[in-house]
Amino acid sequence: MSHRSLHLIIIAIITIMVTFGCTIYQKPRPFHDVNFQQRSLSKVNGDVRVTVAVLSAEESRQLFGVNLAGKDIQPVWVRVQNADSVPYWLMSAGLDPDYFSPLEAAYAFHGKIGRSVNEQIDDHFTVMNFRNPIGPGTSVSGFIFANRDEGTKVVDIDLITYGNAKFFTFFVPVPGIEADYHKVDFDKLYSEEKIVHLNENELRKAVENLPCCATNEDGTKNGDPLNLIFIGNREDLSSAFVRRGWLPAEQTHGKAVWKTIKSFLFGTRYRYSPVSPLYLYERQQDFAGQKPRHSVHERNHLRMWLSPMRYQGKQVWIGQISRDIGVRFTFKTWPPVTHKIDPDVDEAMYALLEDLIYSQQVSKLGWVKGVGKVSRTKPRYNLTGDPYFTSGLRAVLVFERRPVSFNEIQRFDWEQSVSSTRLKRLTIDQQQDFNEGW
Repeated sequence: MSHRSLHLIIIAIITIMVTFGCTIYQKPRPFHDVNFQQRSLSKVNGDVRVTVAVLSAEESRQLFGVNLAGKDIQPVWVRVQNADSVPYWLMSAGLDPDYFSPLEAAYAFHGKIGRSVNEQIDDHFTVMNFRNPIGPGTSVSGFIFANRDEGTKVVDIDLITYGNAKFFTFFVPVPGIEADYHKVDFDKLYSEEKIVHLNENELRKAVENLPCCATNEDGTKNGDPLNLIFIGNREDLSSAFVRRGWLPAEQTHGKAVWKTIKSFLFGTRYRYSPVSPLYLYERQQDFAGQKPRHSVHERNHLRMWLSPMRYQGKQVWIGQISRDIGVRFTFKTWPPVTHKIDPDVDEAMYALLEDLIYSQQVSKLGWVKGVGKVSRTKPRYNLTGDPYFTSGLRAVLVFERRPVSFNEIQRFDWEQSVSSTRLKRLTIDQQQDFNEGW
C-alpha cells in the first residue's frame, strides 16, 4: 500500500469519526459500588441536614459511564434531609451559575450512531439528577452537574422556602492543582493572645495605619498598594467570590510555570495561572484569587492576607487588587513572565466592588485613607516596574452569609470616595439632561 493510499484511509477514518461521532460508553457501575460517600461532608442548620461530595474524574466515569471530566463537567452529589415542617427548594445556580442540566450533560456524549445508547445515557443522567422540592419529613439526594474545579471546590447549598432560607458552605478537596492557600493553616496563623478585637473607631484607625503597600520578601521595596479591607469569615468571602466566578491561583511550580508560558505564547486560557508572591506580615499572600477572561493576558487578580484584627466577631482581611491587561517577559520574577497591570488601580478596585455587590453578600462599605494620592503624571511603580496611580483610598467591605439587597447596604461614615462624588455628579447631570429632553 502506498503512502498516499494510507494517508487517504486515515483521513477517511477521521472524517467518519467526526461526522458520525464516537461515544465511548460503558455500563455505569451501581451507585453503592463507588465509595465516594466516605469522603462526604455534612452540616446541620436547624431541622435540615445537608451532605455533599464531589466526584473525582474516575468516580464520574464509573457512575455515569462516560468521561465527564474530559468535558469539564463535575458531578456534585447532594443529599438534603428535611425534618422541618415546610418544603425547601435547592438553588442549583447558587452552587454554579453555569451548571449543566442533566440532559445537556448527557447530550455532550451522544453519538450519531446508536439511538438506543443515547437514550440510555439520557435516562441514566435524568435518574441521577437532584430533583426538587424537598418535602417536609423527606430526604432527597442526587447530582448537580457543575463546571469542573481543581484544588478545592467551594460548594454552596442554598435552600429556600416561603419566608425563610438556609445556607450551607463546604470546602471540598478535589485532586488537581495545588492552590496557594493549601499551604496555609488559617486556624494557626495567630494565637489567641495576638487576636485584637476592635470597635468601629479602632478599626478605622488600625486599617489607616497599615503599610502603604505589599513588599518584596525582605521588606526593602514596596510593591502594589494595599487597597482592600474585607471583613467576614472565610466561608462568607469564599461564597461571595464563587458566586461571581472567581478562581484560586495555582502555586508557582514547574508544571504551572510551563502552563503559564504556553498560555502566553499561544494566547490560550489558563484558569488557575499563578500570581507572583507579595509580602505582608512577613509572609506571602494567604490567598490569591483571579477572574480570568479569554486568555492568560487578561484577568483581574487579587491577593489577600488574614490579619490578627477582628471586628464584630468577623475576621479582617487585607488585600490588593489590580487588572491584568497583558503579559510580558521579565527577569524580575519567576516564572520569567509577568502581567502588565492597568495603571489605574482604582478602576480595578471599583470593578471588584461592583462585582461583589452583585453577590448580594456585602452588607456595609466605606473608605479609609491608604497609600495616599498618586497622580497619573507622577506615578509610582510596583516591583516589576509597572506604573500605577490612585486616589489613595482603601475600600472597606463587610460580608454576610444571608442575601443582602442593594437598598440594604449600609456605609461607614468615613472618607468620601472621589469616584463616588463624580458618579453622583454625573448621575445628576444625566437626569437633568433627560428631564430637559422631555
